[in-house]
Amino acid sequence: MAYPITRHRRLRRTSALRSMIRETRLHADDLIAPIYIIYGQNVKAEISTMPGVYQYSVDRLHEEVAELQEAGVNAVLLFGIPEHKDSVGTGAFIDDGIVQQATRRIKELAPNMLVVADTCLCEYTDHGHCGVVHRQGDEAIVDNDESLDLLVKTAVSQAKAGADIIAPSNMMDGFVAAIRQGLDEAGFEDIPIMSYSVKYASAYYGPFRVAAQSAPQFGDRKTYQMDPANGREALREAQTDVEEGADMLMVKPGLAYLDLVRQIRDRFDLPVVVYNVSAEYAMVKAAAMQGWIDERAIVMETLIGMKRAGADVIITYHAKDAARWLKEQ
Repeated sequence: MAYPITRHRRLRRTSALRSMIRETRLHADDLIAPIYIIYGQNVKAEISTMPGVYQYSVDRLHEEVAELQEAGVNAVLLFGIPEHKDSVGTGAFIDDGIVQQATRRIKELAPNMLVVADTCLCEYTDHGHCGVVHRQGDEAIVDNDESLDLLVKTAVSQAKAGADIIAPSNMMDGFVAAIRQGLDEAGFEDIPIMSYSVKYASAYYGPFRVAAQSAPQFGDRKTYQMDPANGREALREAQTDVEEGADMLMVKPGLAYLDLVRQIRDRFDLPVVVYNVSAEYAMVKAAAMQGWIDERAIVMETLIGMKRAGADVIITYHAKDAARWLKEQ
């Protein structure tokens, strides 16, 4: 029917009408809050590139956990900053590693809070790459298969510490299959894998690398993370992870890759996770601090856009604020 019989604005006329027919809804249960854990005592250090985000020592974790619970956020993603780094990232998989300590502490403080453990080596290696590096003349090569052994050890140690979900972010070929086998053999067959299935070699990670002290000391990660120009490749990566036993599929970063979120949502039945990454957060914060944007409106529009694109779960540094704002709606 043509105008005036068809009037789309009829259903936008009041707040109650708009709420009743809203197609996409965001809930605090959809959100995961990243937390950075560091060695030391009485540490709560604001990250210079991410205003409002902090590194915490284990003895001060109770402050952040309490605030997240009060806001209604029930899941956290842990990143660790080790006391010492070496060529194989030993700090990632030792029993008393920083993420392992933090996991046990959070489970003491909030047994029902979901702990997601980022499973990678880059924060823990002295070269800053996500696996074992070998030199071939002037070239440094990340050894895929040798790295898998260390990633399996890391995942098992995280599960032993009490992690509810293992989230491998390394982008080595075969990493889901290796970790699934390792967890099963260690008696953790019920621990799900949230795979960083589609992770691009992105400029949007800059602030994170300051926060996690994980910048590569040479070269870049383009030989194992994906080319931002490639979309079909993302579907192949996701398909492989499904076949290897992933329980959830992630797209990282978020905003520039929402087309891939939609394609993966349409192609696969597994829960889809999107990571609203550090630079996406930092740009909003910087503009808000200048008074150029309405931070709350921008954040909520961004997160609802990610849900509309097909994400079931959103990892975001805005989690605590967004959960509080949802309560006020």
